[in-house]
Amino acid sequence: MTLVAPAYKRPPAPSTEHAARSTKHPSCYNPQMPLIEPGQKAPAFTLRDQNNTAHKLSQYAGRPVVVYFYPKDDTPGCTTESCDFQTKLPTFAKTGEAVVLGMSILDEKSKAKFATKHGLTFPLLADAEHTVAEKYGVWQEKMRYGRKYMGIVRTTYLIDANGKVARRWDRVKVEGHADDVLAATKALP
Repeated sequence: MTLVAPAYKRPPAPSTEHAARSTKHPSCYNPQMPLIEPGQKAPAFTLRDQNNTAHKLSQYAGRPVVVYFYPKDDTPGCTTESCDFQTKLPTFAKTGEAVVLGMSILDEKSKAKFATKHGLTFPLLADAEHTVAEKYGVWQEKMRYGRKYMGIVRTTYLIDANGKVARRWDRVKVEGHADDVLAATKALP
């Protein structure tokens, strides 16, 4: 007696209605959003920080804003980058009252632990559903050890007092980055 396996049927592709309803992982269905180019208006957002305080981009209108996206709390590169911004924070504040905002996908509890451990006093925003990361184009496909996955690509935006992107740093190298951002902030008109 010979057994024959049933013919494989490929499951149907998700409908556009299903894609529109899917909010858990919209990047699985939507194409990657592009990075925001200098001169374009920075996308609005409201997120909570390590103290559960809500921050809206619009509340900083009239001031320069540094938004740096980092992959994960309390990892070596992210810690170095965040501590460098913390060290330069008083100088940023003197430069047109510039605001520094860190952002990654872990929740407020993780941000609180990270901030407390390293003495970080500026807002670390929790983008747990990566909605803002997607708007800014930094939620991208990454590869590690041959495995593809979605994650935040280390990127920094300098937003001017008018809410437009003045400068963007892609695939940031941590060493000296806070100095470069500070210099660009000082150069704003």
